[in-house]
Amino acid sequence: MEKNKQNSSTINIELTEDVAEGIYSNLAIISHSNAEFVIDFVRLLPNIPKAKVKSRIILPPQHAKRFMMALIDNVKKFEAQHGVIKASDHGPIPPMHFNPPKGEA
Repeated sequence: MEKNKQNSSTINIELTEDVAEGIYSNLAIISHSNAEFVIDFVRLLPNIPKAKVKSRIILPPQHAKRFMMALIDNVKKFEAQHGVIKASDHGPIPPMHFNPPKGEA
């Protein structure tokens, strides 16, 4: 009986190879309605005027709050191990300081 109880609380999560590679994002745009939160993960690249949404996650409000709390907890754990993450309090959002040095050919 205890084994059945243990199995009923176990979740089998599959991580496919393409999803495991991940998507790089350096900007998140968050919007919400009364029913859901929408998080668009965007990749901004230097000298490319058009940024693309690489992934969109839609969460109900309860899951958005749980996600926020889990992210706060993980940032605290990261900082305890690696030091404080420096956050910029100034500058445009999104950061538009992509100006790599010009090469000569």
